[in-house]
Amino acid sequence: MDSDTLWMALALVLVIEGLYPFVSPGNWRRTFSQLLQLSDGQIRMFAMVSISAGLLMIWWLAP
Repeated sequence: MDSDTLWMALALVLVIEGLYPFVSPGNWRRTFSQLLQLSDGQIRMFAMVSISAGLLMIWWLAP
């Protein structure tokens, strides 16, 4: 994988991450305030699931 692909993937993540607060800032604010109420263990579990899903997708899609 060359660096251009990595930068393109990062740019796509930023675009996708920015869509929700751009389209619905009120809902994004409420969602974010609910996330702040989660415990550290719950946040870590969500992060672990996200990382695992991302790694599985990379493994599945890698040539």
